[in-house]
Amino acid sequence: MATLMGTVRAGCISLLLTTASTFAHSAPSATQQSSALVSQVAAQLAQANGVRAQFVQTQSLQAMQRPLVSSGTLLFLREHGAIWRVEQPHRMTYVMTDAGVTTLDADDKPVARGARNAAGVAQVSRMMRAMLTGDLSALYSQFDVNAQGSVSRWHLRLIPAQPQLAQALRGLDLAGDTYVRSIRVQSANGDETRIEFTGSTRVEAPNAAERALLGAPR
Repeated sequence: MATLMGTVRAGCISLLLTTASTFAHSAPSATQQSSALVSQVAAQLAQANGVRAQFVQTQSLQAMQRPLVSSGTLLFLREHGAIWRVEQPHRMTYVMTDAGVTTLDADDKPVARGARNAAGVAQVSRMMRAMLTGDLSALYSQFDVNAQGSVSRWHLRLIPAQPQLAQALRGLDLAGDTYVRSIRVQSANGDETRIEFTGSTRVEAPNAAERALLGAPR
């Protein structure tokens, strides 16, 4: 799953709620409503220990006339990491754990290529893994977050709050319901990446082959 996911830690949420309580007799502000929705979304996503889904990624690059489209499957496990299997147009697998990113060829043999793609996938994966744990603190530390909709149909707009990040990234959009359904990454140079997720289901544990790739204990 990229620049992949702001969540507030319990202490930060408590601080926001405590601050908001001082305005209990007035209507909540748009900022307070947005923060409350982000917290609700995080709590909802955190209910799943893992997620399995299909994805289609479309990259629109300024240097190319036609977009690059790839598709495959994705596994996220809160405690172990993520496995992105690109099936089309060429088979490639990215395994992301706390130890780093491993790129595998069609025979699941480690390769040294694909570093640029791996970095992008890893960024999205870290964000989604954080959201899967209900931890959006990384987002609030790096982005200005605006949430719209409801917990059953939400949209998050993330604008870089750090100058260094803004040099590379224009913004991020995430949308979903019980699961993350789509991600849009807008680069500062005009490039854009869209990832659509379908067929999302909960997963409690990896199978034997996935466990081996993730280096998870048996």
